[in-house]
Amino acid sequence: MMAAQSNGIPGILGECGGQAMCATCHVYVGENFIDSLPACSEEETVMLEETASVRKFNSRLSCQIHASDELDGLVLRVPSEQLW
Repeated sequence: MMAAQSNGIPGILGECGGQAMCATCHVYVGENFIDSLPACSEEETVMLEETASVRKFNSRLSCQIHASDELDGLVLRVPSEQLW
């Protein structure tokens, strides 16, 4: 989330500052990286039920995805409902 905001990626608001409390940083994770991410926390799971767009099997909150070498090449898509 922080990287997206720092680089002007539209649709990633992150209104709660990365606390998994608002779902305004909802993204769809590229299918080849789903298993590379840790499981959703209970808080993230609850927030994913509150997204402005459809929750899918690959939905995550970008604030809960921490950049690492293992995620090099990760593709995240912002739901069209979040774009302005």
